[in-house]
Amino acid sequence: RFLKETKLPLNGITLLNSGEVISAIQNDPYAIGFCKMADIMRAENEGLVENLSFLPIDKNANGSIDHFENIYSDLTTFQRGVWIGKYPKSLSDNIYAVSNQQPADKAGQAFLSWVITSGQQYMNSYGFCELANSESQSQLEKINIVSLSMPVSENAGSKATMTLLFLACAIILAFVITFFVRFSLDKKAAVKTKTERLQPQAGFDRNSVLVPNGLFFDKTHTWAFMEKDGIVTIGLDDFIQHITGPITRIEMKNPGEKIKKGDLLISIIQSGKQLNMYAPVSGIIQQNNESLPGKSSELNTSPYSEGWVYKIEPSNWLKEIQLLEMADQYKKWLNTEFSRVKDFLTVTLKPDSPEYAHVVLQDGGVIKEGVLSDFGPEIWEDFQTTFLDNR
Repeated sequence: RFLKETKLPLNGITLLNSGEVISAIQNDPYAIGFCKMADIMRAENEGLVENLSFLPIDKNANGSIDHFENIYSDLTTFQRGVWIGKYPKSLSDNIYAVSNQQPADKAGQAFLSWVITSGQQYMNSYGFCELANSESQSQLEKINIVSLSMPVSENAGSKATMTLLFLACAIILAFVITFFVRFSLDKKAAVKTKTERLQPQAGFDRNSVLVPNGLFFDKTHTWAFMEKDGIVTIGLDDFIQHITGPITRIEMKNPGEKIKKGDLLISIIQSGKQLNMYAPVSGIIQQNNESLPGKSSELNTSPYSEGWVYKIEPSNWLKEIQLLEMADQYKKWLNTEFSRVKDFLTVTLKPDSPEYAHVVLQDGGVIKEGVLSDFGPEIWEDFQTTFLDNR
């Protein structure tokens, strides 16, 4: 599957046991072998056996091993890269423990907890690798239900009732105070002039994202618009810049280059952290926005006007626009994107980096403006593979 061959070589393929494969590769510096990774790992995941190394694979086929592809330096980096999708799918497999409903009984929870934790020690003997500790923790959070109910004795009934009444009164009092405070603040805000505008909120939601009418939008968070002369202008949508925060540098293609729908369109960079964005339509680049390399901030401030990326001569316009959406439908689709971002932040970031929990979501679950700005390149790579590439 990896070589995309439909027929075996005429002389066939020789299959050896794992020990013979390892020995053959160790004795021949030019040998390449395919085997289960568990067979070539030292005990306690301390790395590979002697005289073996991983063969780097140029997954995006651009002729070099890019920084985000370089997962072959050590075992830990390699395993993480496979987990988040940086390795060809044809060379790796996953196994799953599946329940047809949320396990509510203690036996079901205990079994799935064992599979994710203590049961991982048996993976290597069957040719599979154990889950990383951070991934185990994130999966545990999905199945463990914490019960908030507590048994109350009959003698404690009156005390519980009094406590509830006290709490109810406190809540009502707090509500009344809050109402009058907010009313007072709203009244003061109403008399402010336009030059005394309040500072923008720290979070953003679907009402913060600009989606102009008349453009075609793609689920790669890009847009396209056909000019009167038949040339198509393309760029990035407003949603992605709210996620990344200030864009400090970009890498663009040159006029004359061909792009296909889904190909790399532009790389946006923030202080060395990078995301790759993909083309909404196919064509030949006629002109790129020459102001962007020196003023990449226009992608943040004016993504639909000064921040356009390319003007292209389309090659399959009528067919490809059937896969794009106009503003109304795109706004509805963005609701699912907000949910996906929150899932990414909750599942991916918090277990791996508990010290970052305070920057993930604002009160009420609103996503923090420029949320990726607070994280390092590894989180950007995870966002690339699990959010942008996973469609």
